[in-house]
Amino acid sequence: MTTAPAPEPAHPDPAPFTTADHAARMAAAARAAADSGLAGLLIAPGPDLAHLTGYRPTAETERLTLLVLAAGRDPVLVVPALEAPDAARAPGAGALTLRDWTDGNDPYALTAPLLDAGGRFGVSDNTWALHLLGLQKELPTTSYAPLTEALPMLRAVKDDRELARLAAAAAAADAAYAQILHVPFAGRRESDVAADLAGLLRAHGHSQVDFTVVGSGPNGANPHHEAGDRVIRRGDMVVLDFGGLKHGYGSDISRTVHVGEPTAEEQRVHDIVREAQQAGFAAVRPGAACQDVDRAARAVITEFGYGDRFIHRTGHGIGVTTHEPPYMVEGEEQPLVPGMCFSVEPGVYLPGRFGVRIEDIVTVTPDGGRRLNDAPREMAVVE
Repeated sequence: MTTAPAPEPAHPDPAPFTTADHAARMAAAARAAADSGLAGLLIAPGPDLAHLTGYRPTAETERLTLLVLAAGRDPVLVVPALEAPDAARAPGAGALTLRDWTDGNDPYALTAPLLDAGGRFGVSDNTWALHLLGLQKELPTTSYAPLTEALPMLRAVKDDRELARLAAAAAAADAAYAQILHVPFAGRRESDVAADLAGLLRAHGHSQVDFTVVGSGPNGANPHHEAGDRVIRRGDMVVLDFGGLKHGYGSDISRTVHVGEPTAEEQRVHDIVREAQQAGFAAVRPGAACQDVDRAARAVITEFGYGDRFIHRTGHGIGVTTHEPPYMVEGEEQPLVPGMCFSVEPGVYLPGRFGVRIEDIVTVTPDGGRRLNDAPREMAVVE
């Protein structure tokens, strides 16, 4: 396999989150639940648990693990006894009570007294039905709402330490993009270039690669094309969209390159998308609605006659996952708040021909917005 140039030295690792950081997050989440009329929150293993406690169980299991949060009460993490030592080492463990259970005992009976009978609880989206039904059997008058419905902005506003991690992840993605421009494209499969991208993300400190979209020629007209066996040819537009996790926080960047010199039409479409991306970024400011970012980017593409070829939302939030609320889409009236981070990624997709997408991660500042990605947005020519 062709390899890219060796990466430059990585930036120093950010300072770890403290028990105080996680205590503040759990307290804020409990207050937000109470303000929304919820009796509390039930958080299963996944991104919400990692954000609130720093605990990331190493494997999915049918054994109940559940963080119970309620305003005015100490947080409690229910865990299987065999996993309790790992949970006790989590950064946020000092701010909660561990309650373990052993095989052969009923974990739902153990958990039920922690919940208000008849209360309505926000539940992390990835909670297993097995566990929710087990709790409901113990407390049949309780009710539940998914967190994306009950508290969609729970993780949306990032603090300075989180922003530093997102900036580091974005810088790593920028570095990977700079290097991928130097590998051969023509005559190689999409999957070969995707493997190079994955390797570069890891070389620049990513612990997890979530996606490496390489859409060449007509495949670029599919926004979520999975890199396959198509051999890239001279004359192809190639959409690159890649990201993952570094220091537990996400990267996500899209650029569109051309193998050899582009045609006038290809350059024009790329220029339109670049103008739309700039318009979406310029719309970012505190108090603006999420949909305003979508409207600004979409207006440019529509003005040039490609409105029906922009077939997805303009952006999505990013944090401990690469896709999370808020969403930059028509109908989303959530106001932007300093510290929110999300993508701005308009695109134009011409079926059977080519596609163009340009994406940066942006954070809201007190007086506007700031791009976390600095990679050039002009169309690069590759070989």
